[in-house]
This record gives sequence, structure tokens and C-alpha cells, in this order.
Amino acid sequence: MDRPEPQSLVDSLAGKRLLITGAAGYIGSGLALRLKEIPCRLVRLARRPENLPPLRGPATIQDIGGDVRRKETWSQVLPGVDVVFHLAAQTSSTAADNAPLEDLNSNVVSMLHLLESCRSLGSSPMVILAGTVTQAGIPERVPVDESHPDRPVTAYDLNKWAAEQYLMLYVRRRIVRGTCLRLPNIFGPGPRSSRADRGILNMMIRRALEGEPLTVYGAGDAIRDFLFVTDTVDAFVRAAAMPDLVNGRHFVLGSGIGTSIADSLRLVRERVALKTGTRVELRQVDPPAPLPPIEARNFIADTARFQSATGWRPTVSLADGIDRTIEAFL
Repeated sequence: MDRPEPQSLVDSLAGKRLLITGAAGYIGSGLALRLKEIPCRLVRLARRPENLPPLRGPATIQDIGGDVRRKETWSQVLPGVDVVFHLAAQTSSTAADNAPLEDLNSNVVSMLHLLESCRSLGSSPMVILAGTVTQAGIPERVPVDESHPDRPVTAYDLNKWAAEQYLMLYVRRRIVRGTCLRLPNIFGPGPRSSRADRGILNMMIRRALEGEPLTVYGAGDAIRDFLFVTDTVDAFVRAAAMPDLVNGRHFVLGSGIGTSIADSLRLVRERVALKTGTRVELRQVDPPAPLPPIEARNFIADTARFQSATGWRPTVSLADGIDRTIEAFL
């Protein structure tokens, strides 16, 4: 994930203290790889910092252990911080529905601890929250942009939406600056997801490489927008480097291209076959239980607003991203 930075991004972030929560996670680890190439002071916050991989680069790196659900963690890590990349979260919709109070603590209470600690400390960092496109609920039209009404239909989406609303409230009160980047299906090289219902495309690539059949529920005709992890990381870096242009706003991210779930798995099967010579079976199976309505949604992102604000563009196609992921996993 190392890549040369545009000088304007380097200049904007050089010398700043940047905090990544959830630094051991999928996007957090990719973001750290990118930021280590900037001469900044990078703080990686994780529950088990001893498991964070060593990084070398122009950045000065500090690893801290802590739980974002505990207020004292924020009191420890926030002093002097210019930008908070708030990625730590509970990310499973199933887990949220099974334990909504735990999800509330992970996704909403942690945000309130962050915001209230900023108020207590007199600190006003730029807070960049990782949201989800499903905060809008089941799209009534595609592509989806920021004007789409928000109607969360799961506990997870409701709590992510609430966290975003608290952030915007404290932005309006001028306690912090902030933005929320609502993310679609992210894929590409990185750590395995700890949840079976996250990182599905990566999971299927691993299965195909191991010669196992790929499974899709029913016809698999629901449309998804898949965004490669380096393009996702680039969005966070640009938001941090251009705080005045994104402050107080939320943005819908994606590639802008929709692909059915079945077609995405067919593409995985074909790209793995080209690399390994083995074409695995694609099986249509019945879901283990009636699928929640959110799983049957169609989604394509309209990212014009974020592109106009920051100059960001998705650069990695689905096929190219699958190829890069295959190479990394091999």
C-alpha cells in the first residue's frame, strides 16, 4: 500500500499528531501503512498494541493500548492530537441485532466519550468517522448521494447514524471539527475480518484460492458497490488534509459502479482460475434463515460531492482489485 503522496497532502499533514483508533483493524492497518510515509506523529490505538505490526518510515509512531468504550482511554490519547481517524467500532449487523446495548456502547458511547473528552480538554481536533452507506437504509433510488433520506433499518445502522449525528452536533457547537465518510463494501489486502458477515469478497477470494466452492444466497442478484481498500484509505487521507472543505458534512463513498453479488463471485472464480489453473464451483444455496431486507438492497454510490470537495477519485477497478488481492493472499 506504499504510494507517493501528492506534495499538498504531505504539507497539510506533516508535523501533525494523527490518531488512528482501531489501528489493528482492516482499514486502520491500511491507513497506518499510508500515513507512515508522511513526516507526522502517528498514534496507533488498539486493545492489544503488542500485536500491531512494526512500521518504518518518516513518521514517528507511538502505539497505545486502550478501549474506546472507556472515557479514560480518550483522556490518555487525545492531548495534542490534530486529527482523529475514528475507525474503532463493532461492525457486524448480526451482532448488533443480537446485542444492541453492546453495539450502542461500541459505536455511540465511544463517540460521546471522544466528544466530551475534547470539550473537557479544550481540544478541537478534526474527527473523521468511518460510517456506513447502510445508514440510509434500503435505497429508494440508485445511485445514492448525500440527499438520500436516512432511514436505518438495523440496530447497527441506527447506532452508526446516531454516532454521526452526535459528531455533527458537536461540530455545530464548535467543540470539534468533523466529517463522516459512509463506506460501502470494502475489499482488498489486509487483516482477516473477525466477523463472518464482514469482508465477504475477501473471504470468497480466500476460499477460491483454497479450492473450495463459492456460495451465493439464491440468485445473488442484489447490486453492491465494491471499493478497493487503497481508494478507501485515500479518502480518509484527503479528508484529513482538507478539513475546511469537509467539516460538518457527511459523504457517500463507493466506486460508482454496481455489480451483482453473483457476478462479483463469478469474477473471483475466473480471476483465481487464471492465476492458479483451478476453477472452483459457484453454488446457489438457500440462506440459513430469511435474509433481513437490508441484505436484499441494491446500492450504487454517487460520489460527486466528495470528488468535488477533495479531488478524490476511485482508481482501482473490481477486476484489478481482485487480482491485487489474489497476489497478496498468495
